Amino acid sequence: MSHPPAAVIFDCDGVLVDSEILALEVEIVLLAEIGLTYDASEYRRRFLGMHDHAFRDALDADCRAVTGQPLPADFLDRTHAQRLAACHDRLRAVAGAADALSVLTRPKAVASSSGTGFLREKLALGGLLELFDPHVYSADLVGRGKPHPDIFLHAAEQLSADPTACVAIEDSVNGVLSARAAGMEVWGFCGGGHMDEEAARRLAEAGAHRIVGDWREARGLFAAFA
Repeated sequence: MSHPPAAVIFDCDGVLVDSEILALEVEIVLLAEIGLTYDASEYRRRFLGMHDHAFRDALDADCRAVTGQPLPADFLDRTHAQRLAACHDRLRAVAGAADALSVLTRPKAVASSSGTGFLREKLALGGLLELFDPHVYSADLVGRGKPHPDIFLHAAEQLSADPTACVAIEDSVNGVLSARAAGMEVWGFCGGGHMDEEAARRLAEAGAHRIVGDWREARGLFAAFA
């Protein structure tokens, strides 16, 4: 992008707060208990960034294929309860996020697959909610979750910004696909604690226009906008 963006729109989990590593710990254990095991890299590629409804449907299909049984009806409830407990115990903002945001002068919003209440709670636990409020948007507000573009288009509309003039910052394949479908420039962010050595490749292959290693690097890019 040759000029400052109209707005910068952020994913939350694994970008602003280090919640993905906690969620992965919970999910892998609970899935193994019902007979589903995954290669870690493939699991990240398929499921990170998904809205819970799509996540449930994909897991149900896997469960039926592998075990011959549907996904237990209470699986998402148990998963959410354990994710929430882990966040209350250990959630922190991704290192450097608040400092990077302090130099960003462009309008900004959060566009996340998390449910509205949990999304706001995670941002509050990470000390970041006040930096975005009221522009905190959940895929609960739109018809389709990521990888569809709906939540990014909604966030841009709320900021009165042309989506094609926005930058989106994402850590997941589904998120990159969503933001690209919205017409945005996408930065693939690799600074979350859950990211592995394949992360940058996955995001680039999904279509990220730039790979950003951490918030220190992003801070320099934000400062250049001014």
